[in-house]
Amino acid sequence: MTVIMCRDAVGTVKMNELTINLQTKSGIPLYEQIYEYIKNDIRCGRMKSGDKLPSTRALSKHLDVSRSTVELAYEQLLSEGYVEAVPYRGYYIAEVEDLYRLDPMKTRETTVTGRKAKDYLYDFTPNGVDLNSFPYNIWRKLSKESLVEDRAELFHLGNPQGEYGLRNAICSYLHQARGVNCSPEQIIVGAGNDYLLMLLSTVLGQNHKFALENPTYRQAYRLFLNLSYEVCTVDMDSRGMNVAKLKESGADIAFVMPSHQYPLGIVMPIKRRLELLKWAQEQEGRYIIEDDYDSEFRYKGKPIPALKGYDSCEKVIYIGTFSKSIAPAIRMSYMVLPEPLLETYKEKSSFVNSTVSKVDQLILQNFIENGYYERHLNKMRALYKNRHDVLLGALKKMPGVVRISGENAGVHLLLHFKKGITEEELVRKAEEQKIKVYGLSEYYVESPAETDATILLGYANMSEEQITEAVQILKSAWKI
Repeated sequence: MTVIMCRDAVGTVKMNELTINLQTKSGIPLYEQIYEYIKNDIRCGRMKSGDKLPSTRALSKHLDVSRSTVELAYEQLLSEGYVEAVPYRGYYIAEVEDLYRLDPMKTRETTVTGRKAKDYLYDFTPNGVDLNSFPYNIWRKLSKESLVEDRAELFHLGNPQGEYGLRNAICSYLHQARGVNCSPEQIIVGAGNDYLLMLLSTVLGQNHKFALENPTYRQAYRLFLNLSYEVCTVDMDSRGMNVAKLKESGADIAFVMPSHQYPLGIVMPIKRRLELLKWAQEQEGRYIIEDDYDSEFRYKGKPIPALKGYDSCEKVIYIGTFSKSIAPAIRMSYMVLPEPLLETYKEKSSFVNSTVSKVDQLILQNFIENGYYERHLNKMRALYKNRHDVLLGALKKMPGVVRISGENAGVHLLLHFKKGITEEELVRKAEEQKIKVYGLSEYYVESPAETDATILLGYANMSEEQITEAVQILKSAWKI
């Protein structure tokens, strides 16, 4: 490590340079490597409270990376409280005297089982987002414009459902892009899908049984269980949730992802969508929760309207998010309530304050209304399509692969292997080469009696060069 320091006129220690050994071929983004390096130095006491970090321009030039990469690292440190931004002066290490000093070898994140997370050259996470393509300059411009005048009302508590301007912008977007017709009054804005589902539970009440697809989005399954609902899973076929088995389950709430099911990547055809709607209409109190996951990214055929777009009987509760299309840290999702449930919400839950700041809502509103969101989506679709095509091309003649699925939408696909190869063996052999891949079995609540080994490969946060190199390594590792 090379740190060149001096003191300014008031005695503040200034770091003019930080020499960080960046691994350009690592699966870890460059901004994250910078962030981790500075964070660990702060936590271990090598950087002291009040020390001034190099400017983003100086550090980006010194490390030979884009300025936006350094800015993202600093913004992450800022959001976590490790540094403070002083207007017109720069970034300073925050007051962290009470922070527990950690051994640098113990600061790495652990997995959910408590085991130490491993270092990987490449990580095919299906949950990745390309943060290097985040529109920093536009977002910064809109942030400044939002605060250019003294607007005290921005810092008052806002509408519990979210600010009307943002809800109106979301309505326009849903009509144009997803075929959903709704009013701003039906929309509730919240900090993430988890919050919205918890809020929904106060509207629906407890006397319900939830059915989720199997395999499924485990986070939603765990959430409904922890909310003390009776929860079951319903097996899927090639068209999505099996409606005949849904009827047998006795559930009255179905949680589905028709536009791009996670993790199987199935796009539900119109016939199955109408069957689901018919099931919901057959009984009072039945509803469908539509999680419109990954709906923005489709690579084959015309965009399919959301299930909510076919809902003429007010049976679909629609949930969407900006976390996947913009950035996870945006933490902004929205829910469209059917008219009957909207009345219940106003009676039972409208006292719950909004969990998203009015400033952030105004920024996002302007981002959508000024056309920046649409341009950003077009850019990301093209970017992900290129990576999608490179991955498919690199997977040709992959040892043991009998089928590829889920490749028409989203940012991951699935490899189905011939019998005789186990998922555990595939994951282990990839891990031995420092490649992280994901087995389908971890998404099953109830594992099927027989299933071929299936691996998920995500490509959103990997460059085309990284994808090509990582697949070549996997081909060597999987010569089974």
